[in-house]
Amino acid sequence: MLVTSFTTWKDHHTSNSSDDLLEQILQDSPPSWLQVLRRLPVDFESAPQTAIAQIQILQPRVVVCCGMAERRDRLNLEVQAVQHEQVLKTTLDVVALADGLSFTQLSYNAGAFVCNRLYFDVLQHLQIHQPTSHALFVHVPVLTAANRDRVLADFRQILDRVKASVSVSNQLAVR
Repeated sequence: MLVTSFTTWKDHHTSNSSDDLLEQILQDSPPSWLQVLRRLPVDFESAPQTAIAQIQILQPRVVVCCGMAERRDRLNLEVQAVQHEQVLKTTLDVVALADGLSFTQLSYNAGAFVCNRLYFDVLQHLQIHQPTSHALFVHVPVLTAANRDRVLADFRQILDRVKASVSVSNQLAVR
């Protein structure tokens, strides 16, 4: 599984919550199956190019892209990405991924910025070049002392659930 984060994009940002989240995961002895690509540039062209180059090298079964959402107050699992009139949806069961998590909700709006573009391009790449692989975009709220532990706990659960769901689908495909 490959998980990505972004760098900052505004002068007042001291960090990006998506990268803060990955940093915390890495500090807490990450699972061996987790690979990370940190601090993608907040750029419509280079962010997808950099991520897709890494996807081509690693050939992960799952790509989880993370981005900061300053105006959201919990984790948002993005169901889809939109470019012009075209809508691409994740092949993961996001309802099951979010089920019972207290600090996570589904979103049908990945925004109109680099997050949406990255998600769309990754979904499109996987659809064409790795059709048995999956992608998900997770918007991360600004981390504070009040929400950090809950966001981190839900995110860990999401990663574990994604891994488990992909493992089950792999076993079913082998049969």
